[in-house]
This record gives sequence, structure tokens and C-alpha cells, in this order.
Amino acid sequence: MDIKPLGDRVIVKALEAETKTKGGIVLPDTAKEKPQEGKVVAVGMGKTLESGTVKPMEVKVGDKVLYGKYSGNIITTKEGEELLEMREEDIIAIVK
Repeated sequence: MDIKPLGDRVIVKALEAETKTKGGIVLPDTAKEKPQEGKVVAVGMGKTLESGTVKPMEVKVGDKVLYGKYSGNIITTKEGEELLEMREEDIIAIVK
């Protein structure tokens, strides 16, 4: 997959949802929550400001990030892989 988002867009691969609770209860597929954590697989050049300058992206490929539960749009690659496309502002934090 070779994808290059435009502007301040980011492509994120969602990490798998938890299959067990902290108490050890196994969750069925219908009870799993939508993941809010993922790995950045591609980033754009950055946001173009009104002055014409480009503000560089704070996230980079390989970063593990947190994002809002309903952030982004799901896209499917030719290989059948589901990825999320979102703006950098939809990312809440970088996980260290």
C-alpha cells in the first residue's frame, strides 16, 4: 500500500479492541467497543495557513495515537485493509 494524504490529513490503522475485561471476562464481538487507539501509517505535508506558509505535522509515521470514538472516515485499500482517514486536529494525543 502506497498512500499519501493531502494537507493536514492522517491515515491511521486502528489497533484491535480488547477481547477481555480487566477482571478476565471474555467479551463477545457485539460487546466490543470501537477502538480509539491506532498507529499512524501515512501523514500529509501539513496545514496551509492564511499567510501561505505550511505548518508541519506534529505526528509522524509510526506514532501510536489516541483519537475520538467517532473520528475519521473508514477507507478500504485494494488489499481489503480498513484504515481511518482523519485530520490531525482529530487526534487527541500521541502515546509514548
